[in-house]
Amino acid sequence: MNPAGESPSKTEFERAWSARFREFARRYDDDAGIAGWSRTGLETRLRHFQRHFDTARARGLWLDAGCGAGTYSRYLRTLGAEVIGLDYSFEALRKARLRDDIGVRYVAGDVTRLPLRERCVDGVLCFGVTQALSQSEGAIRALAAVTRPGGEIWIDGLNFWCLPHLVEVFMRRLRGKRAHLRYERPAQVLRAVREAGWQPTLYWLPILPERFAHYQWLLETRWAARLLHIVKPLGALLSHAFVVRARRP
Repeated sequence: MNPAGESPSKTEFERAWSARFREFARRYDDDAGIAGWSRTGLETRLRHFQRHFDTARARGLWLDAGCGAGTYSRYLRTLGAEVIGLDYSFEALRKARLRDDIGVRYVAGDVTRLPLRERCVDGVLCFGVTQALSQSEGAIRALAAVTRPGGEIWIDGLNFWCLPHLVEVFMRRLRGKRAHLRYERPAQVLRAVREAGWQPTLYWLPILPERFAHYQWLLETRWAARLLHIVKPLGALLSHAFVVRARRP
């Protein structure tokens, strides 16, 4: 590990994002700003997780990999889990500790080189991380290695097939600009999870731009979620992000 808690083998893309996250933590005091999200974006992601997470599984020791300011770490702790919040940004960890009074343990580390022994945690969250990595397979293998049999892993990604993203890719290519975020094909994450020996479940996560956040509730109704699940091409085109829950048989 280097002094920032990062892997020394990071790509230029990953180093650039590491610097951005440190700057976010220095500049902002709110959880969303530190994580690099809009306020409504973070709130939408948290609600999505709360809808799909079985709170009875919030037992034992959980790892929040890429915890930022500790939004999900604190939530898991309130459910009764012991929680390790891990991030490579010392600035984010400092602010996470300042707003925590319920006993989350915050440590510096890199999601691809976890400072944990194998099969030591009962569950893992890894949200808001993969878009800042050059590839997700290494992180998935690392997360799977530290999770006990019978445990659970949650990981998200930005959806490559989202229609606004496809338009942006086309426009950036016309202008000769490189991608500033890594959008991912959900099938790649599902395959990596299976190769690690886990069984995945995919959830679509549609998020409206902040200027249309007043209408976000329409996408969070039961009928909308069911429609996106049944008509998978529609879910892919309309969902800015996706979440994968993995369990080991």
